[in-house]
Amino acid sequence: MGIPNALSIAGLDPSGGAGILADVKAMSALGAYACAVVAALTAQNTQAVTDIQPVDPRFVRAQIDTLFDDITIHTVKVGMLGQRGVIETVSDRLAHFAPPHIVLDPVMVSKSGDLLLEQAALESLRDQLLQLATVVTPNLPEAGVLLARRPVETLREMRQVAERLRKLMSYDGQRWVLLKGGHLPGADTIDLLHDGDVMIELPGHRIDTRNTHGTGCTLSAALAALLPQAASTPEAARMAKAYLVGAIAHADALDVGHGHGPVNHFWQLKSTVQ
Repeated sequence: MGIPNALSIAGLDPSGGAGILADVKAMSALGAYACAVVAALTAQNTQAVTDIQPVDPRFVRAQIDTLFDDITIHTVKVGMLGQRGVIETVSDRLAHFAPPHIVLDPVMVSKSGDLLLEQAALESLRDQLLQLATVVTPNLPEAGVLLARRPVETLREMRQVAERLRKLMSYDGQRWVLLKGGHLPGADTIDLLHDGDVMIELPGHRIDTRNTHGTGCTLSAALAALLPQAASTPEAARMAKAYLVGAIAHADALDVGHGHGPVNHFWQLKSTVQ
């Protein structure tokens, strides 16, 4: 296809390392035209989240409806939604418009450890939004919350969790779990891609940098941008991970903040400044 129109429905991180600003950067870097619906507002930087301002679900609906009424959306990434009413609204509108690809990043906790999802919203995320997802991309702590179990500690446990997560998803069409293994101990960062039948390992190695703010947002946005352009979901997942690895490897070229800095979304572009 030509240039796909990609939509991010997520929260706003003013520092630009995560949320819709990071999503727009990743989608743009990978050849998609990025649109965004603001689902939550945060006051945060590279060190902490200091405040969260909910967005009225009626306004979230108005943004989504207005956008879909005019623009053909080929792919959607859903990130931080924060509250139950917004999750239910997003679920309702995505079920109505039925975009070809929906990547769900079940954002629950920030890099600094701040809670980003109301406890009452978890059931709606699991029972409604998860059923619409083409791909769900939890990290290991998020997978533990979704399954009400302790965090995963081994690759063997990751395989079991990927299978359990896939059983939570709809069996209407092809659905995938991309379980991210970045929280495993050791130097390897193995991710698992599972569709209920095949289990694909996406190997990787830990990069020595503290600048990893927004890695989950970036990976899921990259995957959403690539799904309409790739021959298959596994190919899109491999390409998305390769893009993220490059963004992390080049993160130290940026000088943003004093905490966990962002990844370098445009690492593939050479500076035009001489």
